[in-house]
Amino acid sequence: MLAQLLFSLGGVLEPFLIFSGYISNTTSFPSPLNKEEEEYYLKLYKQGDERARNILIERNLRLVAHIVKKYHNTGKDIDDLISIGTIGLIKGISTFDMDKGTRLATYAARCIENEILMVIRANKKSRGDMSLQEPIGIDKEGNE
Repeated sequence: MLAQLLFSLGGVLEPFLIFSGYISNTTSFPSPLNKEEEEYYLKLYKQGDERARNILIERNLRLVAHIVKKYHNTGKDIDDLISIGTIGLIKGISTFDMDKGTRLATYAARCIENEILMVIRANKKSRGDMSLQEPIGIDKEGNE
């Protein structure tokens, strides 16, 4: 009976545990690359290796989640922000230049933030749009 109760309780709590791991960065993302691994995969990617590109993206998803935490109160869904941030990460990886002397994470963080801010600003501009067909107000009798 106790085992059955614990099993059913685990089934109910599982989505919350997955979500908390997703936000707290404890188990959801692979560990980041060290400097040597980062340089190795960047060189491979610059030579056209798509597998290296995918590894760079996967290993920097933790950075996306970390940056997205700062924008949780913007009214956008966390999953949408993760997707937008991942697009920024991909853009950052494809435009990164190792010869500039910065780490990929430093450059990609700016790209991720810029992508998120661009979407937030675009949504603010269109938030107050109204159609000419929409009623402006209603009088006391319920007429438009």
